[in-house]
Amino acid sequence: MLAPDDRKSLKRTPLYDLHVSLGGKMVPFAGYDMPVQYPAGVLKEHLHTRASAGLFDVSHMGQLRLRPKSGKVEDSARALERLVPQDIVAIAEGRQRYAQFTNADGGILDDLMVANFGDHLFLVVNAACKDADEAHLRANLADACEIESLADRALIALQGPKAESALAKLCAAAPAMKFMDAGPHEVAGIKCFVSRSGYTGEDGFEISVPAADAERLAQMLLQNPDVMPIGLGARDSLRLEAGLCLYGHDIDTATTPVEAALEWSVQKSRRTGGARAGGFPGADKILTHFDHGASRRRVGLRPEGRAPVREGALLFADQAGGEPIGKVSSGGFGPSLNAPIAMGYVPTALSALGTKLFAEVRGQKLPLTVAAMPFVKNTYKR
Repeated sequence: MLAPDDRKSLKRTPLYDLHVSLGGKMVPFAGYDMPVQYPAGVLKEHLHTRASAGLFDVSHMGQLRLRPKSGKVEDSARALERLVPQDIVAIAEGRQRYAQFTNADGGILDDLMVANFGDHLFLVVNAACKDADEAHLRANLADACEIESLADRALIALQGPKAESALAKLCAAAPAMKFMDAGPHEVAGIKCFVSRSGYTGEDGFEISVPAADAERLAQMLLQNPDVMPIGLGARDSLRLEAGLCLYGHDIDTATTPVEAALEWSVQKSRRTGGARAGGFPGADKILTHFDHGASRRRVGLRPEGRAPVREGALLFADQAGGEPIGKVSSGGFGPSLNAPIAMGYVPTALSALGTKLFAEVRGQKLPLTVAAMPFVKNTYKR
């Protein structure tokens, strides 16, 4: 438990009072006081999101605007390509793309979403990294972009198969949006930025809303009987079932996109020939991994039995022991599967589906199998 003085140092999102009124159990997360669960509990919140619609407060995330000094959004896109291995120029207006900031060794400084709003780029970055990300942008892109932190905005996510019908009651544009569409839209008469995306593997939306309007909008969404408030606990189990990386756990400054099995996120224009290949931090190492493979790889893991295998558990090739060959990066119980699941890093030679491995849990070597991800099929609206 945090001492009262320590808790006072935590930041609060614009929805803090709403969380408390709804019975949220508040815990420290990335410097914020956040709800880990509500009275329904993590299991019910998780299953409700898979069956209906869950409302998440993700206002602790960083929101940034990159406005081109030239007036041409393509110039902001080209500038951002100095820092990420993705093709930002090719993001059409009204669309967004997943990206990573990389360092000189090819490691991941943070992962982020980048949207093209026509006259500027809109970025969403991780809470724990947002100050460093903003400084990184200012240090490297100030010649081409006006960089604005949108600290006066909240961010809420509406996820699940009934997310569209719930949001459609307040936003006429919602049903026509496809996965990774993004742009300015009115929601209940409030000027918002809406993307059809999320972190659960389910269809859904993320809504950037002025902080002053956030609680009113959340209350309107929660008036729908299909919508339940969801805390950090279920957010984590949902993203694990979806096989999605959590920064600082599954990816970090010592992990390249290829090691992390994120090759799909690096477009061909940035990695093979042509004038725009390379040119981002760590390009030599990352492109070598593309050409020749990396020595290790993130994989899905299905433990046998019922015991969860948690983050940090050492992995072995042999039940008899020997040297560990890898480590679990995320692990827990998958409520949708009624079984434990995990992700971890293993030598590429041991990364094939069906490979038998062992995890050390409380002094015992428990068997598990390299498995396909996502563990639960995604339902994105293509």
